[in-house]
This record gives sequence, C-alpha cells and structure tokens, in this order.
Amino acid sequence: MAEARTMFIVIRKDLAKVLQWPLGSVIAQGCHASVAVMQKYRDDERVKTYVDDINSMHKVVLETKNEASLLKMAENLKQNNIPYYLWTEQPENIPTCLATVPVVRSDLGDALKKCSLMR
Repeated sequence: MAEARTMFIVIRKDLAKVLQWPLGSVIAQGCHASVAVMQKYRDDERVKTYVDDINSMHKVVLETKNEASLLKMAENLKQNNIPYYLWTEQPENIPTCLATVPVVRSDLGDALKKCSLMR
C-alpha cells in the first residue's frame, strides 16, 4: 500500500499567545490556507489523488514561532520544490499560516523540521 499523502498546515503560534487572537480566528487562518492551496493547485496530481479518497484525508497542523519563522518555512518548502500557499490575512496584510499540497511525508525532507505539533 502506498504511503498516504498528508497536507501540512503551519500556523504562527504568536497569533494567539502574543497578539491575543481568538482561537476561532487562528483556526480560520488554517482553513483559509488549506482551501487556497487546494484551489490553486487543483490540477496537480497530488491534489486529485488526495480528494479522490475523501474519507482518508490526512492533515497535520504545526506551529511556528512568528512571522519570520513562518516565512523561513515557506522558503524551505520553495527550496524543496513543495508547492504551498502562504495565507496573508487582509486587510491587515499579515502572513498568518501556510498549507502544503498533500505530499508523501518522505518528500517533505527537512523543510518543516523546526515546527512542532500545534498545541
């Protein structure tokens, strides 16, 4: 059996802890990014395969310290040729999170190794 594809969502920890955003607002950021990446890359075979088995979608929600670390994660993904969508909340123009296309974990390499599971 092939390894399952997983979407990785990385959210800034400081949104809730430092900027005091409500939990629902933080969760919405991850939702925005996950929908955006699926729409932007809807013709990508990884996305098509992921949605073909709608009852087996895997997601991992990670946290990163702040805006600088989020942008570093985006750069790491770019260097590893992993498509992603960086969500920027408007009208504030604040990068809040990113979501990857569904990937096999081994394809991710070390791109997100400095992130931890969101708590």
